[in-house]
Amino acid sequence: MRLFDVLPDTFTCSFVLKACLKLSDVVNGKIIHGLFQKLGFGSNLFLQNMILNLYGLCGEMGDAMLLFEKMPQRDAVTWNIVIAQLVKRGEIDGAYGFFLRMPNKNVRSWTSMISGFVQCGKPKEAIDLFMKLEDEAVRPNEVTVVSVLAACADLGDLDLGRSVHEYSTKSGFERNVHVCNTLIDMYVKCGCLENARRVFYEMEERTVVSWSAMIAGLAMHGQMIKLGVKPNGVTFIGLLHACSHMGLIDEGRRFFASMTADYGVIPQIEHYGCVVDLFSRAGLLEEAREFILNMPIKPNGVVWGALLGGCKVHKNIDLAEEAIKHLSELDPLNDGYYVVISNIYAEAERWEDAARKTSGWSSITVNGVVHEFVAGDQTHPQAEDICKIWDKLLVKMKRRGYAPKTSVVLLDVEEKEKEKFLYRHSEKLAVVFGLMTTPEGTPIRIMKNLRVCEDCHAALKIISGMTSREIIVRDRNRFHCFRDGQCSCRDFW
Repeated sequence: MRLFDVLPDTFTCSFVLKACLKLSDVVNGKIIHGLFQKLGFGSNLFLQNMILNLYGLCGEMGDAMLLFEKMPQRDAVTWNIVIAQLVKRGEIDGAYGFFLRMPNKNVRSWTSMISGFVQCGKPKEAIDLFMKLEDEAVRPNEVTVVSVLAACADLGDLDLGRSVHEYSTKSGFERNVHVCNTLIDMYVKCGCLENARRVFYEMEERTVVSWSAMIAGLAMHGQMIKLGVKPNGVTFIGLLHACSHMGLIDEGRRFFASMTADYGVIPQIEHYGCVVDLFSRAGLLEEAREFILNMPIKPNGVVWGALLGGCKVHKNIDLAEEAIKHLSELDPLNDGYYVVISNIYAEAERWEDAARKTSGWSSITVNGVVHEFVAGDQTHPQAEDICKIWDKLLVKMKRRGYAPKTSVVLLDVEEKEKEKFLYRHSEKLAVVFGLMTTPEGTPIRIMKNLRVCEDCHAALKIISGMTSREIIVRDRNRFHCFRDGQCSCRDFW
């Protein structure tokens, strides 16, 4: 067309730019950009937005920012393009800066930022922003709902999750399979298995993600179901995870073997990690080690971490030291592994070998406010009251047979001092706060960043029976549902 000296108009440029976008062809995009500037189309907002989007999609953010600042006019699309591209690149602070500058935010702007916070591991910020969205009377769409539910799942904010579920139903979003899948995941991670199951059975259409989310949820809660559809790789992760947490060694072996033989699913690193976890929990530590060494793909930190966890349960120092040697190279910034090896050394009374320890924390959401506790926490406004109630509770617990398991304390101090440390573990503080601030008979839901220690596990079983409360703790491995003096994990975790 150009060879025949036919001048393009704005429509011509828009179609060529669409072609550049589909091909991610930024070189020709820049030529078109230069051409429409020469032809006097520089004030055409539609074309400007298209070239801005092309630069962003192709990673030319320097050119995109330059164009944005020079644009004579901007609309909501312009701002949303920049925010979305910065979110996609993980530049969440930069995206939020543009979001705050944006004059007329629409639902897409809010959704991009909420989704961005969730993706970068900031669920609290995502929920805070959602609350502001409601104050602005902006109506959330299905994408917004999916993002907020994901944040609720990460934080364990069941109240907001239920509220968003009600909104979804009123808005007719229950037919959206993505919304339903995220609802299942949210309820599972908040410990409400029956709600997850109800959403699952009410779905008009289910995908393999729906089935896999439900299976993974049942696995987290120590249960299994029979599956009537062809499973995929994610499904097998849920099945192997279930076998691991229920101690079903032979079944786990069969599932792993049938993946490729019966379903043509090639095992990935996650599947190998589940099998190592299965063997390690059951005390088959040497078999787990041989399995790792014979893997056709390089083991990662999760695989060696599963073996380390088994060494903790079964008190195998030699294999634990081998595992930590690999973990210090594969995942050196993960302090959780050093906590585990520290516990192993402490139980063996090798105090000088006890490694550095990261603080455990637990959180509980009460009336929409997240309260966080760390071990030995005295900073909470109600810390004094929490300690007083714990002391009274402790007297009754000891009458019911509670005996502090001081071997989990990593300090070479007197037994009485060790007991004091135990009594201020973060999950105990969070549970007492829950008893103080929530109505009698209602469940107490705790989120914890580390594995629940043996002493806290024993204590929470007794507290659940004494107070007639269901206590649900989600630690880094699984759910523990304490009810009437028992735990759903059957003391196998």
